[in-house]
Amino acid sequence: MRVGMLAGMTAHPGTDDATLRQVEQRVLWLASAIVDHANRVRPNPSGLKVGGHQASSASITTIMTALWLETLGPEDRVSVKPHASPVLHALEYLLGQLPAEKLTTLREFGGLQSYPSRLKDPVPADYSTGSVGIGATAPIWGAIARRYVNTQFGTGGAGRQWSLVGDAELDEGAVWEAVVDPMVAELGEVVWVVDLNRQSLDRVVPTFGATRLQGMFAAAGWQVLTVKYGALLEELFTRDGGPELRDRIDTMTNPEYQRMLRRTAAELREHLPGDGEGAAAVAGLIAGVADEDLVAAVRNLGGHDLAALRAAFGQIDDTRPTVVLAYTLKGYGLATEGHPQNHSALLSEAQLHELAARVGVDPADPWAPFDPGSAPAELLAGAAARLRRTEHEGAKAPAVPSDLGRTPSGTATTQAALGRTLLDLNRAAPEAGARVVTVSPDVSSSTNLGGWVNKVGVWSAEDRRDWFSDDPETILHWRERPSGQHVELGIAEVNLVGLMGELGSTWNRWDQPLLPIGVMYDPFVSRALEPWSFGVYAGGQSILVGTPSGVTLAGEGGAHQSITTPSIGLEQPGVVTYEPAFALDTEWCLLASLGRLGRPDGTSAYLRLSTRPVDQTLASVPEDPAARERRRRQVVAGAYALRRVTDPSVTVVTMGALVPEALAAADRLAGLGHPADVVVVTSPGLLFRALQARRGQDDAPTAVLDQAFPAERATPMVTVLDGHPHTLAFLAGVHRVPAVHLGVTRCGQSGDLASVYAHHGIDTDAVVAAALDLVD
Repeated sequence: MRVGMLAGMTAHPGTDDATLRQVEQRVLWLASAIVDHANRVRPNPSGLKVGGHQASSASITTIMTALWLETLGPEDRVSVKPHASPVLHALEYLLGQLPAEKLTTLREFGGLQSYPSRLKDPVPADYSTGSVGIGATAPIWGAIARRYVNTQFGTGGAGRQWSLVGDAELDEGAVWEAVVDPMVAELGEVVWVVDLNRQSLDRVVPTFGATRLQGMFAAAGWQVLTVKYGALLEELFTRDGGPELRDRIDTMTNPEYQRMLRRTAAELREHLPGDGEGAAAVAGLIAGVADEDLVAAVRNLGGHDLAALRAAFGQIDDTRPTVVLAYTLKGYGLATEGHPQNHSALLSEAQLHELAARVGVDPADPWAPFDPGSAPAELLAGAAARLRRTEHEGAKAPAVPSDLGRTPSGTATTQAALGRTLLDLNRAAPEAGARVVTVSPDVSSSTNLGGWVNKVGVWSAEDRRDWFSDDPETILHWRERPSGQHVELGIAEVNLVGLMGELGSTWNRWDQPLLPIGVMYDPFVSRALEPWSFGVYAGGQSILVGTPSGVTLAGEGGAHQSITTPSIGLEQPGVVTYEPAFALDTEWCLLASLGRLGRPDGTSAYLRLSTRPVDQTLASVPEDPAARERRRRQVVAGAYALRRVTDPSVTVVTMGALVPEALAAADRLAGLGHPADVVVVTSPGLLFRALQARRGQDDAPTAVLDQAFPAERATPMVTVLDGHPHTLAFLAGVHRVPAVHLGVTRCGQSGDLASVYAHHGIDTDAVVAAALDLVD
């Protein structure tokens, strides 16, 4: 029946639509069989559900087949909606990229991933998806990253950036934050195709405002193309009663329409006309339509009509982003088609065999390819040749110096040290400096990036006039040009980290490593954490800088402070976290983090900085070059001894902004007859890994533990930080010593630092009292 629906369609030059439909049907079969094998055929000793999404795959099969076999070019990149991964793998197999034996490994350990993955699938996906909203928006940030690489190095190539999005995914706020960002309206290479099947996981969406969606995208400057009906319905609309039929379907609620899909021809003749003014005209029209054609026409939506899709793709305007709203049926072509609970439904064995018979496949040989020389095989071979990508030998990440040779003096903040280090890096190592790109959500000046922005300029795909260039009172110069190295988005942290992930992926996407640094207020790190974490998972290597941080922000009026971010950094896979205490510590940690980016074995980093001014002489930086290098290695490894005393009775361990309190407490304890060592932690995560490695649970280096916490100096311990106290609590286990752990466990308040530190029990008095409790 589905093949017969092609009779009235216009053939695409060079393509036999009947052949294309054969391939589409084989893709539908393979996607369904991949899920079936994972759930019904492969041994499952545990008996736990494996899962998969046959219905969600079916709704987008036509769209993906048309894209891969007719529309995509070798430089195009596609983000595939998570639940359509079986369709992607079916196409990879038919195009000769994926061996047949992999089709049996969906959701198996080491096999085909649940959702498309750039790092874990046998054929790396263009974009990892699975986190709602993040995969959908990734091609937007990929487009900016590609343009950036093109303007800086001339090697980003061309090609469209496609997102295949499920309509339910449009509920995610991150989608709209990205759609309306001012920079996005210029990205003509971005194309979204929305699989508008009007179903979510549990139900048919009661009302789906496609008209509202059209208006929202259009208001953001997007081209909107709607593919609602196929050729059968469009032909019926031209007959007497046709306008009334169109109006009837257009105004039908989603649940009522979905119910029509489950009705027989006789039931359709009774229910389809409805009871409105046009009912008689509709009834008269469908009275002359054969039963089989009537059943086919009701489900003849544009997202399953090759000619309608082709026409829409041919109208794409490459001067602005485009969204194609393609109406589809969830479960199209399956026995579960249109059922409100078909999201995770599996075809029964009988239903699968019915599908095989219709498609012309032997269920006993589910992965059989098309016969060599057949029209489908030739069509697939031609598409495979067209889509073959050129292999490039990518540029290597630049060498980043480990020490720029300065020793800061006076009073400084770790936040200010960030901007100073970037400027110094540009002078000391211009090749590395040229690869740095900073990103911020409208907080450049307030996070001390002003000098850097003035020096390198703001990135734009084309030169823009700076209307304030001649204003003598302008301090931050906003020079927008293709050579700029700072990208500023609107105030949306999710957009920021999405762009960071794509800038951090250029090393293996376009063979040009970048060193991306994203800066935001530390209280908002939690808001951005999930999409940044997903970017790390997808291979994006970047440095996230949170500043200012902790209750130390109270002096600036901040009451929504970042209490848990130190432990977030400790627990984040693929990330090295630093919270430096001094300007030189910041430089060393930043340089080490930059040196880990843009390479196959690279890692991301999170730096938690402060706006608290600190006397830099407290750092006691060794003057001897060898001793200085030893200090640097310890800072980068996670901790160093800032003060050693003869015969210590207690060890004070601190981090970041609270080093002055720790040193002051040590001075007072010495006066009380209890000398104290002071150890500064720069990375609790690296220390925890070292401790795990000592116990055989990790392969990390362990020398830092012996250097910062030698066994012969093991004493009772007080830990104190501007964050949750459990972040450093594990350190008492290095030598199993008694300990008290001070930190912040309540919501923040505004006020002067002395009052706020005392309120949270992290001031000098609190450290002294805790130490005395341990040693008296």
